Amino acid sequence: EAAQVADYILVEGAMGLFDGEPSSADLAACFGLPIAVVMDVKGMAQTAAAIMKGLTNYRKDIFVVGLIANSCSTARHTELIRDELAIATPLLATFARESSHALPERHLGLVQASEARSLLEERFEAGALALNHGLQMPIQKMFPMIEFCAEITPVEKLPQSLLGVKIAIAKDEAFSFIYQANLDLLTELGASYEFFSPLHDSSMPEADGLWLPGGYPELHAHQLAKNTAMLGSIKQFYATGSPILAECGGFLYCLETLIDLEDRKHYMLNLLAGEGAMKGKRGCQGMQTAILPEGEIRAHAHHRSRSTVVQAPLSFARRQRHTAHGEAIYRSKGLTASYLHLFFPSNPQAMVEIFSSEILLPETSITNLMIQNKETGYVD
Repeated sequence: EAAQVADYILVEGAMGLFDGEPSSADLAACFGLPIAVVMDVKGMAQTAAAIMKGLTNYRKDIFVVGLIANSCSTARHTELIRDELAIATPLLATFARESSHALPERHLGLVQASEARSLLEERFEAGALALNHGLQMPIQKMFPMIEFCAEITPVEKLPQSLLGVKIAIAKDEAFSFIYQANLDLLTELGASYEFFSPLHDSSMPEADGLWLPGGYPELHAHQLAKNTAMLGSIKQFYATGSPILAECGGFLYCLETLIDLEDRKHYMLNLLAGEGAMKGKRGCQGMQTAILPEGEIRAHAHHRSRSTVVQAPLSFARRQRHTAHGEAIYRSKGLTASYLHLFFPSNPQAMVEIFSSEILLPETSITNLMIQNKETGYVD
């Protein structure tokens, strides 16, 4: 899709170049993408060249074009690295370690743009200037143009199976982890959606379905608990059996109580009897697959909280390689809730079934699903 409308496609890697399955290197090899390595070179000089040599020659099916040296603050540091690198993998740019363009962080990652827009804009500008100052060659020479050998054919359009369905989506300071690709899929399927704020609004909009995405409810738990009008509105919607998808922070919002970072307890929606707590530094991160009666949906988990839920899970997600079961998935009336952030385009038909009608799973189906998971080793 992107290649049909763009001249350049920039793909951001995750973790190390060869970490994970598929890794960034796997994706680069699959699509024939040149690789620019971004490396923190603080505390090293010539060693950066040795690491680059290893990365470049570790596999024969990838093409590393050069190094962007992060935390490279002086002209002498730059010179030592540049002179040691091979001609085939040159120093593309340096990026100095400066507080003026460091991005603020919190327990789950970066502070969101909506929370500190002016600060982030200032730091983006400072970072752009620093990177421009550190360029070692014209940008046009850094990355060769790649021509796809295969013919690019139009992507097949999906049937508008959700035509006429309206979905209310929580979006504010507490709920904002929303893949744009998920919104695009809903639109392609014919659905409409309206954003609302569980923090600031008194009721959710009229809708056929509800999506409570992830975010930072633990930072706004007191205000969420005080907004009793909104709590009542969502509870009333739940009572109708209408479809609700709750992911991670949205899942915590659906529990009876939430204990915040200061160990204070707040009362939430109580759609599921149980408690969420921001305790300890350990959590769960990684790619998983949601196992649902509607089908398998790719997902990822990224949280630092713990939860206890009274009712038994509908199923457990499947981890990519680990033999332990993944995140528990719960279903009550029309509610489907878990820590997982679902990637809707991985199974459009499953998302149609989740959002298009009341979800009531017979007990036999639950039993069969649990047995199936147990046979594959993902249930205790």
